Amino acid sequence: MTHVEPLRTAVIGFGLSGRVFHTPFLEASGEYSLDFIVTGNPERAVLARATYPDAEVLAGTQELFGRAADLDLVVIGTPPASHFALAGTALELGLNVVVDKPFVPTSAEGETLIEKARQAGVVLSVFQNRRWDSDFLTLKKLLADGGLGQVHIFESRFERWKPAGLRAWKATAGTAEGGGILSDLGSHLIDQALQLFGPVATVYGETARHTDAGASEADEDAFVSLLHESGVRSRLSMNLISGLPAPRFHVLGSKAAFTKWGTDGQEAALDGGMLPSAAGYGEEPEETWGATGVPGEVRPVKAERGAYPEFYRQLAASITAGAPVPVDPAESLAVVRIIEEVHRQNRSR
Repeated sequence: MTHVEPLRTAVIGFGLSGRVFHTPFLEASGEYSLDFIVTGNPERAVLARATYPDAEVLAGTQELFGRAADLDLVVIGTPPASHFALAGTALELGLNVVVDKPFVPTSAEGETLIEKARQAGVVLSVFQNRRWDSDFLTLKKLLADGGLGQVHIFESRFERWKPAGLRAWKATAGTAEGGGILSDLGSHLIDQALQLFGPVATVYGETARHTDAGASEADEDAFVSLLHESGVRSRLSMNLISGLPAPRFHVLGSKAAFTKWGTDGQEAALDGGMLPSAAGYGEEPEETWGATGVPGEVRPVKAERGAYPEFYRQLAASITAGAPVPVDPAESLAVVRIIEEVHRQNRSR
């Protein structure tokens, strides 16, 4: 059996994205070596060196791209306004690229990056990690088993209690820069809906801002209704003003319904220092399982194990063996187009 060298990898950005969603999985997998971390933030640089002493921490991307010969893969975990330029440079250098969601602020930029990757003959993927949420995998299995019958309504929410509004760069980035909750959490909700029920025929959306709009016009509250070509209606809600929770999923079918409260626990576990290799990673306690049924006949649905490491497992197979990419960027481009349509509708009102 031929020994395959680990994929030499750089992570650009060491905020929540780079620190929680990328470096732990790269470090835990024998299919990658974490060679470089790029951050211009001195405090984050200290943390990166302490956490990953074998990685070289750089202050800027110019130095990183000057060492492209030492790399196979670049992971971009920076604010979305920078995604297009960084990914474009990496692709032009012949490097494989992972871009965090939202893919890019505009569909035109997404089309350009997809074409650059094709011309360079390298892999481009988008980190839509919530395809591997425990609750999403559970619902996906339930649908495949036919337990709900024909689905009529899919309600999906990411609603939080943060009345102060968006934080850090998200507080100042406008919608043209990929700012706002629709581009942020909405990228996940729309992607999940498309994965479950296919392409959409019509899009309707509403957005709002509840804090001072002086810093930015970016939305803090959004509702999107999608009529899929399959006939399913997806109703997606995301906001920062939910003092009390609504169900994460509420799915209505011809045979039964499915309801799930609470969010997948992988982000909180990773942010708390849990390693993806730890025993119990991704497992949901029984008290948080969803339920399915009709009045008088309700049963719990055993939660599938959350599996964020699966993205990087599939990515390695794609780069080294030509397997399908974990997330086709054309699918993320479809998400961007829906977000653009919602913003267009709201500008015209």
